[in-house]
Amino acid sequence: MIGLHVVYDEILLRQLDFQQLEVVQELLPFDQLAGHPLRSVPLLVGRGHILGRGHRCLQANVFRLQVQGAGDVGGCRLQVLLLLRRHFVSSDPDFVSSLFFCLDITLTIAFIVIMLKSKTFVKKTRSGGVMKIVREHYLRDDIWCGSEACVGCKQESTVLQKEPCIESSLCSYPHYLVPDTNVVLHQIDVLEDPVIQNVIILQTVLQEVRHRSAPVYKRLKDIMHEKEKHFYTFTNEHHRETFIEREPGESANDRNDRAIRVAAKWYSRHLKTSESNTDGLKVVLLTNDQGNKQKAEESGLLVHKCEEYVKSLIANPELVDRLALSNDDKNEITSSKVLFPEHLPLSRIQAGIKSGSFLQGTFRASRDNYLEATVFVQGEGEDSTEVLIQGLQNLNRAVHQDVVAVQLLPRNQWVAPSSVVLQDEGTAKDDDAEEEEENVVKPTGKIVGIIKRNWRPFCGMLNVSHIKESTRHLFTPADRRIPRIRIETRQASTLAGQRIMVAIDGWPKDSRYPNGHFVRSLGSAGEKDTEEEVLLLEHDVPHQAFSQAVLSFLPKIPWAIKPEDMVRREDLRHLTVCSVDPPGCTDIDDALHCRDLENGNLEVGVHIADVSHFIRPGNALDREAANRGTTVYLCGKRIDMVPELLSSNLCSLRSNVERLAFSCIWEMNREAEILNTRFTKSVINSKASLTYAEAQMKIDDTTKNDDITKSLRGLNKLAKILKRRRIEKGALTLSSLEVRFHIDSETHDPIDLQTKELMETNSMVEEFMLLANISVAKKIYDEFPECAVLRKHPAPPPSNYDILLKAAKSKDVEIHTDSAKALADSLDVARVDGFPYFNTLLRILATRCMMQAVYFCSGMDSDFHHYGLASPIYTHFTSPIRRYADIIVHRLLAVAIGADSTYPDLMEKHKQSTLCNNLNYRHKMAQYAQRASVAFHTQLFFKNRGILNEEGFVLFVRKNAIIVLIPKFGLEGTVFFGTKDKTAPNLVFDEGGPTLKVEQHTFRIFDKVTVTISLDDSNIQHQKIRMALINPVIPGVSVPAPDTEPQAKKPKLS
Repeated sequence: MIGLHVVYDEILLRQLDFQQLEVVQELLPFDQLAGHPLRSVPLLVGRGHILGRGHRCLQANVFRLQVQGAGDVGGCRLQVLLLLRRHFVSSDPDFVSSLFFCLDITLTIAFIVIMLKSKTFVKKTRSGGVMKIVREHYLRDDIWCGSEACVGCKQESTVLQKEPCIESSLCSYPHYLVPDTNVVLHQIDVLEDPVIQNVIILQTVLQEVRHRSAPVYKRLKDIMHEKEKHFYTFTNEHHRETFIEREPGESANDRNDRAIRVAAKWYSRHLKTSESNTDGLKVVLLTNDQGNKQKAEESGLLVHKCEEYVKSLIANPELVDRLALSNDDKNEITSSKVLFPEHLPLSRIQAGIKSGSFLQGTFRASRDNYLEATVFVQGEGEDSTEVLIQGLQNLNRAVHQDVVAVQLLPRNQWVAPSSVVLQDEGTAKDDDAEEEEENVVKPTGKIVGIIKRNWRPFCGMLNVSHIKESTRHLFTPADRRIPRIRIETRQASTLAGQRIMVAIDGWPKDSRYPNGHFVRSLGSAGEKDTEEEVLLLEHDVPHQAFSQAVLSFLPKIPWAIKPEDMVRREDLRHLTVCSVDPPGCTDIDDALHCRDLENGNLEVGVHIADVSHFIRPGNALDREAANRGTTVYLCGKRIDMVPELLSSNLCSLRSNVERLAFSCIWEMNREAEILNTRFTKSVINSKASLTYAEAQMKIDDTTKNDDITKSLRGLNKLAKILKRRRIEKGALTLSSLEVRFHIDSETHDPIDLQTKELMETNSMVEEFMLLANISVAKKIYDEFPECAVLRKHPAPPPSNYDILLKAAKSKDVEIHTDSAKALADSLDVARVDGFPYFNTLLRILATRCMMQAVYFCSGMDSDFHHYGLASPIYTHFTSPIRRYADIIVHRLLAVAIGADSTYPDLMEKHKQSTLCNNLNYRHKMAQYAQRASVAFHTQLFFKNRGILNEEGFVLFVRKNAIIVLIPKFGLEGTVFFGTKDKTAPNLVFDEGGPTLKVEQHTFRIFDKVTVTISLDDSNIQHQKIRMALINPVIPGVSVPAPDTEPQAKKPKLS
């Protein structure tokens, strides 16, 4: 067996004709390789994918063909060799010649590859064995320069323009830019600007950026895919003239800087010797490293600092605002007074964590108090600790979500969380937040160092400086947990009143605020589109248009079911299947059927869109869906997880069209007991797409007796039994008020707001979705106990129920929380005479006590229980159009029933666990984004309605306020007692109740109140619903009720 190497990289892939690659796949399909003389074809050596059916391109760096002799090679294999003839190299050139001779083929090798050397080392394996690893590095002399101006390189297509036209007072000649690694890492906002074009990104830089910052790497890759930017990747590490070896005693960083200089020098020489007509085309190296700049100048290179180059650009002064501050700039705008302790170096932090003197955790800033935060320290298994941090010096420049090192203070310095709301008004206080003696003290500490910054571009607004002509201003982020940021801009007058994005560059110890730079403007504050964009960005919801790479994997239109689609698939088009969804739903995931069997039993089917048929593992469409994780539903807008062609068309189980499905079918008796369960891929033809209201009317209309109606009645009857049985086992029926906006068709503003009404049909669909999810969970766990993707709902810790128990006790109602069943039973009998809404309020409060349900991999956890559903095992199977977890579950189930083949990542529990972490994050952020959208539309609704008065109930009691729920609007708001413009009334807060005595009146949870509701838009960035007390009447506190029906506000004259 002699090894034959085929080398691929990004440069070569651009040369390959993809139609030829498709031919290769047809000639030699991956699943038909067994038994060929070339039977060991493709053994993967480098990273990437094997060339097999369904792959549109090669992504492997290196793969090896093991050839058994050079005898009889059939026609198909001969053609494969012909198609790939330009890409063969071997460690044994004589063998290549003899092979080609035996085949009677004359092949011209299109490039020369020299194996530079082999590095051999041994590595200990997990099992205790020893593995010998050989690394080979290949060099070539035919890697293109990518320039239109060059005629020396035999390139079929070029990226860099012949006459680059960046106008610079510093570089008046045509030029290409070569940025070093630090310029890319710190000035990515500048590189993204349309002005910056014709840039050479060296392989050395790309690899360093990839290792040091995944977000910047992704942004750089996105820029490189924009054709109009003319960014070219040059593989300098594999070019014979630009590869350099690390010298003895040379650091990796110095070696990489030298590699960048060598590549820039090669480009300068190469373009000079080119037989092009272009005169004066030069290469400019951009670096902020003084040492690197000096060495580049000594070797005769054109080199500039990034800042001086950007400032030299003619007619683009706004680009200067996007510059990240250099260390020199940071020193200029800080004071001489040291405000914060020095951060410890990483070596000391690591030693301290190892010895136990420091703790590592995630910094979580408070929304309500800028002088307070907690550090979440993850312990062994489920154990975790929260360390309280109070005061500016102890917070020590940590920013929300940073990974920090914290040192615990002595126990006598531990304090309790503050109940005081403190917003940072810009005063440079160094005092600690007020302590509350009546609260329980918590472990308290101080930040001693930053392990990992989690900075991102932040949305917010500019506070324009009062100093005329000043270029330094403070930026206030929309997220109250982020400190204000000092930036330099010459566009302050333009940016005032706009939502903008700003990035943090650093936070020196002698600066009250972090320093940053302007990234881009999002639009005028208060405008619907702008606020929606802010909402999506702040909650990290991927919402950019789907790329061409993603769209290329969609099926071609017109699409129809082909004979090969029917393999391993049942034809269920004859069944009376229908879907029941909210009004206006176009992404229909699920459909149902119920019919009588001859033996007297019932057949019930849940049919789910077969999304995994269209989204194949590992391609660009699959990776994008995995990253998005979930569809996000905003008011009047949907951010799809998959392109609309799938979500609203080919995968949507619309009526009267044939659709591919994944079916879960049960045989049940009349008491809803499951006698048999089976799963199958199928083809269905839904007979009706109904709304919940339409389905309910069919069920209730006694004159109707068609097949669809009979199916719905059968389903509804079984669903009631299933629900009753589920509740008997301890499943919780909780409550949360959801609101529905009626949107004006022209202005798209909300014109009415009401709480959603639930019908029997809502419950009917829910019951069968739950049953299908449980049935599938059992099946995939039985088949794949190590890598099944499941969903669990942990039981809340007893302390979570404190507020619920106190609230119930205030009305002399007893609630038991020993188990989910005990809680469910207690809630069922919780009644107060003359207070019909009491039970709903109690269930709303119980919902707030619950933990978050999460996805997990079965091989990485032992607790599978779903507390809310009282089910020992659960997963998500029923919504693959809008949840990526369901796609993975579909793939697992398909493998389990032999309907599809597996792939490595599906069976790797660590990969599945990492995927679950991303899905949990995306689901959490989607929920927050949805709530923010409801809040914004609620503000729009109240904007032109003046002051309304409504009845509500006290939901929580705070030290200086009550939180009131308005059932009519599903709205929560805070009534504050003692504001800036009023004298504070006499307040007595009793945490034991909890009660709040305001003058002579005592407020308790669930008290009925009447309040005014209005929109406070004094702070355009943080508009909020204001509530004021009307009833009960407290002299000096309550406000009079509006006399007349409120009129719409007249627009202000500007």
